[in-house]
Amino acid sequence: MFLQLAHTKLNVFGISKALTLECYKMTIQFPNHEKFAMVQQIRRAAVSVHLNIAEGCSRKSLAERKRHFEIARGSVIEIDTAFDIAQELGYTTIEELQTLGHNIIQSFKLLSGMINQSAPES
Repeated sequence: MFLQLAHTKLNVFGISKALTLECYKMTIQFPNHEKFAMVQQIRRAAVSVHLNIAEGCSRKSLAERKRHFEIARGSVIEIDTAFDIAQELGYTTIEELQTLGHNIIQSFKLLSGMINQSAPES
């Protein structure tokens, strides 16, 4: 926010922020009994994606950078899986999840590219 570092200009950073905001928006409609269960899990995973991208970009070591990007990608997978369950339970519909789905796919692709790019040369 205040530090205008290089990672804040990356496409993946903007997409992960949009993903996080969309997760918050979509989970507002979940039933109250999910407030401390699925809602919190999805929101923690979404924030984890965004924060691990930021932290990974600040690391000098390729191995550390790659590890943070892998954690972020794992959290993207967690979000995707949680919304699959939420849709099956009737908390949301596939139509309502279109924007979220786009952000999940874009985040996954961009993070996969960053992980492969961060891999040490063999």
